[in-house]
Amino acid sequence: MSKYALVSAIFIILFSACSSKEVYKPMKLSSDWEAYEESKHTIIDTASNVALLADRTVLTHTGLVNVEINEDDRLISESDGWIISASVDGNLSLISQNDVSVVKHFNLNKSVAGASVSGNDLAITFADNEIALYDMETKNILFKEQGTKFLATDSRIVNPFFMRGLVLFPTLDGKVIFVNNAKKKRLRTVIVSSEDNFNNVIAFELVENKIIAATSYKILSMAKKEVRVKYEIRNIIYDEDKIFIATKQGEVISLTPDLQVESKVKFPFAHFYAMVSNGDKLYVLEKEGYLIVLDKKSFDYTVHEVDFDDGFVFTSKKSFFVNDKKILTE
Repeated sequence: MSKYALVSAIFIILFSACSSKEVYKPMKLSSDWEAYEESKHTIIDTASNVALLADRTVLTHTGLVNVEINEDDRLISESDGWIISASVDGNLSLISQNDVSVVKHFNLNKSVAGASVSGNDLAITFADNEIALYDMETKNILFKEQGTKFLATDSRIVNPFFMRGLVLFPTLDGKVIFVNNAKKKRLRTVIVSSEDNFNNVIAFELVENKIIAATSYKILSMAKKEVRVKYEIRNIIYDEDKIFIATKQGEVISLTPDLQVESKVKFPFAHFYAMVSNGDKLYVLEKEGYLIVLDKKSFDYTVHEVDFDDGFVFTSKKSFFVNDKKILTE
């Protein structure tokens, strides 16, 4: 075979593979979704609980915040009244939401992956998986521990979590480290999952006094005992006494806090962007331009076409934000 024929054959194979890729196609469509509006702002980056807009202001789950982020900074989080950002070389900035003239700076000398504040304590997960606690006033290091090495992370990084005298650090290698906040001492380490790549904790919450933590591969429920279940998780949200996950296989699943399946439905080849829980409905945004609306109890659903372009996706309590569009839930 000549080199030209070989190149042509490779092109045909690649083209055929790409063109035959399956996408989600609803069996039945309801009316187009008209509950959306154009926004004056365009999202240019997202973090776990905040989004950065083109004018360098910040969008949180509760709305716009009139805080302007430095051009060289990456937005990290919103925590305890502070908007936190950092440069790639570790210059961390905290801006008060109540008074933007109040700014604190920490020169940490290495990249920050996640950060949270509680009172006078600043908890940080560094990009090399080191964890640390700092005093907000003196800037002294109160606790530091180097984590194990990892190869790659999912972009969804969870910030440290303050709870009942503890600081819980979701790590970049699939663990949760418990630190006594008063004694500044590690108490225990719990493994969520042990995969080699993209194994960082992507979700963390308390549901009915149970710690729920998830990586892309597994979800953990922990109280007196630990329960782990394997799922290839694309999205996860919490709603009072329920956990909703969307999987890479196109499933939407309702779980109890003990990780028992209550309801399940599959949308073949669906690629989910995000979920919003509002009232008795669960809203799931799908890549091909569909909004799936499920009844939380019966899991009956309708599918609606909605107008949006691919881009950064962020959710508030009742809306999806995609680029410069806000998609409302009813």
